[in-house]
Amino acid sequence: MGKKLVIGSSGQIGVELIEQLAKDFDPNQVIAADIKLVSEGKTLGVEYITLDVLDKEKLFEIIKQHNISEVYLLAAMLSAIAEKNIQLAWDLNMKGLFNILDLAKEKHIEKIFWPSSIAVFGPTSPKLNTPQSTLLEPSTVYGISKMSGERWCEYYFLKYGVDVRSLRYPGIISYKSPPGGGTTDYAIEIFHAAINHGFYDSFIAKEVTLPMLYMQDAIRATMEIMQVERKKLTINSSYNLAAISFSPEEIANEIKLLFPEFQITYSPDFRNNIALSWPSIIDDSFARNDWGWKHNFDLKKTTLEMVNGIKN
Repeated sequence: MGKKLVIGSSGQIGVELIEQLAKDFDPNQVIAADIKLVSEGKTLGVEYITLDVLDKEKLFEIIKQHNISEVYLLAAMLSAIAEKNIQLAWDLNMKGLFNILDLAKEKHIEKIFWPSSIAVFGPTSPKLNTPQSTLLEPSTVYGISKMSGERWCEYYFLKYGVDVRSLRYPGIISYKSPPGGGTTDYAIEIFHAAINHGFYDSFIAKEVTLPMLYMQDAIRATMEIMQVERKKLTINSSYNLAAISFSPEEIANEIKLLFPEFQITYSPDFRNNIALSWPSIIDDSFARNDWGWKHNFDLKKTTLEMVNGIKN
């Protein structure tokens, strides 16, 4: 059995995915790669290497050298940052994916995980109970790249038999690593602000509701879809994934139950316009039916986990 390569290992998801892979498998079977490695937050026994996913020659060299069979391609430029770096975001988000898909097509990789996002939806998509298959007209660079990536993933599966699996992540909430420049970052920042300052100024308007997912649920969903038999999967592009939906006002009220003096104000910026183009509630019945997905963390449990995690 080949090793597992996580590209984008220093990011919000990468740090905790590596921890889980090391627990479920032998740590020396996990390779962590990032264009710029950080010194903190490393998992004992895991080998960390420097890699630019756009360097296809170096990528191929690492795949062969380490006998990689599975790739988790997490390297991407997220929504808010991508709007300020259009060409770089497109190159990273798309060329990186093509490099991995092509290596799988050439039988150098057996299985791929590539995350999509709720950013594939746009202003014309249904806001409530957004279905798996619906109108996709994203209005951001990030969303356009993820929508395109979904189509290419399905194409490579149908045309070449490439086993690539994907989830449309909602906003992901965690405390172990900083957010990476996404529109849903407020849902992490607000906890740090409440604990350290007792005050937060939200860049998302108080009533704007977005789908969210606690990190432990996100990691578990990722592990589950990678381990399920391929024949059980009916979606070849990317699965809707959902857990909880809330607005800044609702999460602030939950935090006030623990910190009664906490205050929140609202100064919506360009990220609020992005949020308004996304769904409020996602229908993820395909994931629940096809491979038994079920979230464990509601808003109250997520709040307690975040507060305790940051304090500790």
